[in-house]
Amino acid sequence: MQKQVAAIHDISGFGRCSLTVALPVLSATGIQTSVMPTAVLSTHTGGFTGFTYRDLSDDILPIARHWSALGLTFDAIYTGFLASSEQVDLVIDAIGLMRSSGTVVVVDPVMADFGKLYTIFDDNFPVAMRRLCAEADVIVPNITEAALLAGVPYREGPFLKREIQDMVLSLACMVRGDALGVVLTGVMDIHDPDTIGAASYDVRTDEFAYDCAMRIEPMYHGTGDVFASVLTAAIVNGRTLADSCSAAVRYTVDSILRTKAAGTDNRYGVDFESGLHKLRELIFIDDDRHA
Repeated sequence: MQKQVAAIHDISGFGRCSLTVALPVLSATGIQTSVMPTAVLSTHTGGFTGFTYRDLSDDILPIARHWSALGLTFDAIYTGFLASSEQVDLVIDAIGLMRSSGTVVVVDPVMADFGKLYTIFDDNFPVAMRRLCAEADVIVPNITEAALLAGVPYREGPFLKREIQDMVLSLACMVRGDALGVVLTGVMDIHDPDTIGAASYDVRTDEFAYDCAMRIEPMYHGTGDVFASVLTAAIVNGRTLADSCSAAVRYTVDSILRTKAAGTDNRYGVDFESGLHKLRELIFIDDDRHA
């Protein structure tokens, strides 16, 4: 039976991020994706000014109730950018309406980067995001978001592996009791500071895994959405958390390299589209389902 995912993100008309990334990535791996838009913007907010913005909070619960009335079930619910603390609570209610016994909830707690909370959020927003993480089976914060969720001072790194593991374990305490795990992005190892990647912790097996690649400048917008979408696609398609993280790192790096080679404005997002035809092979490596 075809896998089903509900993706709860905003739509930015220009600039590859959120639903304009999640929908094609998930679909490319054979997943039927239902979308619940949280807001509509003319562009994403990173590096652009004068963008339009329409909050769709009033539509979230009616959509969830309609889907529930139709008897729709989802293998995963995948959340990204949410516009306010109030909207976070609406999404928590929507998850309650849509979740079934086999549903994996993946939360990308989009709210901060480079040591700072995004300017559209107030200081109470991380508290709301902690409530959402308590509903999650997998959370995918970056280093800044991890610090905000854990209520500890931000430090850029690089880090000792022991420090990374301590950070991940503190986050693992926030997710559901029977959760799958935590993936921490933007990880730099003090012994190899020219690389950057992700650390995963599988709660069920008590195992850590690391996947890193050479750091590429400049910073490209939308890479977190590419990473989290590939991660979700791999998890839904039956890969382990460690294997899903590895696939997400590789695909994101390849997308960045294509974008850098083309000289594309870093505000525009990364060229993930040109690699979609290879995504199934990447996720199903050593698995005859992609043949």
